Amino acid sequence: MKKSRKILALILSLAMVFALAACGNQETGGDTNSPAPSGSQPVEGSQTPATQSGGEENTATDIKVAMITDYGDITDQSFNQTTYEACKAYCDPAGIPFEYYKPVGDSTPERVAMIDAAVADGYNVIVMPGYAFAEAIKETAELYPDTTFIALDVGEGDLDPNGEGYTLPSNVYCAVYQEELCGYMAGYAAVKLGYTHLGFLGGMAVPAVQRYGYGYIQGADAAAAETGADVTLEYVYGNQFFGDADITAYMDNWYQSLGVQVVFACGGGIYTSAAEAAAKAGGKVIGVDVDQAGIISAYGEDMTVTSAMKGLANTTQHLLDEVVNGNFANYGGKIETLGLVSGDDPEANYVQLPMESTQWSDGFTQDDYKALVKAMFDGEITVSNDVSVEPAANATTITVNSYENIK
Repeated sequence: MKKSRKILALILSLAMVFALAACGNQETGGDTNSPAPSGSQPVEGSQTPATQSGGEENTATDIKVAMITDYGDITDQSFNQTTYEACKAYCDPAGIPFEYYKPVGDSTPERVAMIDAAVADGYNVIVMPGYAFAEAIKETAELYPDTTFIALDVGEGDLDPNGEGYTLPSNVYCAVYQEELCGYMAGYAAVKLGYTHLGFLGGMAVPAVQRYGYGYIQGADAAAAETGADVTLEYVYGNQFFGDADITAYMDNWYQSLGVQVVFACGGGIYTSAAEAAAKAGGKVIGVDVDQAGIISAYGEDMTVTSAMKGLANTTQHLLDEVVNGNFANYGGKIETLGLVSGDDPEANYVQLPMESTQWSDGFTQDDYKALVKAMFDGEITVSNDVSVEPAANATTITVNSYENIK
């Protein structure tokens, strides 16, 4: 079975070569020498997700890096683009060959096909952003033991949803993030900044999105308890990770009829619907994953209140560096949860708000934010990551109205 899969991968790779020659490199998504798309930029520097120790150092010629997109593309101004730009920013200066592959559709077989193709093309480090890669990892990691897999936002619940005792192979490293922490920061900031009618528009009800949303509720609730503000929070999932006319119409109702002032748009390209609706009503938006102020505020000046960010670029670049330095054995077979690593430097953390673009005011200053982070780091503030409960279970002070999926 494994031998036939490898033969199939070789055939697929040869077929892709001919397809690329005929179609101008449409299948894999681009030339490694082409400039990175404009928009969010990878975070410089890196943190350390795991304990380091020495290893046999590789050379740049030993490494070829491929990134596989999930169901989005490298211009999504979110997960895929950030990971793509982080890989490119690391590989290009080091002279490491880099390419990305985009599955034809949104399914495990199509993601597996791209992994097969990348391996057949000689890429021996594969970076995969998103929980959707869980089944693809299970199908390919042991088949290609000499390939290093770096998976972002793939957790135990994704790999072993039924609790059957799946063991992650030693050539795979998975990172998940404490989204509930930066979600809390965003909700707390929104209420401290004076917003009293909030919204949460999630992409799909998957754990990472739920953690963002539940943290957002808890942060808003805490700030309301401190200020005595009467706060209402509307909560819904679009059931997809992109905006469209139906979701925009739903957001129109929130902003124009319900009086929602700011929406935390949490789920890839779904921010477009929130931003389009906000622009019509003078509303505000909170970004996700990366600092989205540049793209969201393009819909309206000063539209972005803040962004709940996680260190996708830091994780990617750090792990690539560890592969090159021969230290991947310290990471392989692990699923690590990354969150706060400093109580004194908010920008050193894997979850944070942007210092530059957050709309600070007397109600919530940079010093207030730093004090909040320190309290969270010191354990004075705790945030639940229990996604088994209903949204309203995360609040004791504010009113939470949750709705069925929009789509």
